[in-house]
Amino acid sequence: MLAAARKDLLLERLRREGRIVAKDVAAELGISEDSIRRDLRELDAAGLAVRVYGGALLASPAVADYAARTAVSPESKRRVAAAAVALIPPGATVILDGGTTTLAMVDVLPKSFPCTVVTHSPTIAAALLNHEAEVFLIGGRLFKHSAVACGAAAVEAANQISADLFFLGVTGVHHTAGLTTGDGDEAAMKRALASRAAETYVLGSDEKIGAASRYTVLPLDAVAGVITDRPQDDPAARALASAGVVLVRA
Repeated sequence: MLAAARKDLLLERLRREGRIVAKDVAAELGISEDSIRRDLRELDAAGLAVRVYGGALLASPAVADYAARTAVSPESKRRVAAAAVALIPPGATVILDGGTTTLAMVDVLPKSFPCTVVTHSPTIAAALLNHEAEVFLIGGRLFKHSAVACGAAAVEAANQISADLFFLGVTGVHHTAGLTTGDGDEAAMKRALASRAAETYVLGSDEKIGAASRYTVLPLDAVAGVITDRPQDDPAARALASAGVVLVRA
């Protein structure tokens, strides 16, 4: 089998199963593990897979730049956003992560809804200008890929707040890899925010479920639930439920 055909087969299996074990595929195809590992390295370099010990996981399309992500799964993001807003009690203090799904939450949130929003995203803060919600903006070094503040100053500011809920945006929600994103500093900022909230919910729009990225944000058991519109019989959703994840249906 030619290398191009092997990589097509590996990609198809990643999309179907979410994970590849190199030695199993090598035995199935009757070729060396080195050949499979080389294919996986090339898929990783192309942004199509994330190499892990023994194999690879499906790479998340949510690691694209901010503008490109606005066109990824918009209907799913709207459904997840609506379910997330429904979890907010009046008067709550809520931390909103940056990203296109949290921006969809602002679109759904009634302008007269009484709450306090803390965010490290200037985009989210600007979208709340016409809402009655009190808004606190965390400052720091601007990570332009996701339009959020990160770094030591942002983490220090985050450590001064307390909130009822944190709505966490990630690029991957995987039953073995956990909650992941594409940048190490951004992952650290997300962990800092999660530590300041009584409960953290993950915004799991369609493109994130069953996918993974390079940097771990949190393990699955560190959050109250994953909000998703994946059907109950979806393999990736079933795998998350089997791992003990509470799935909040959107």
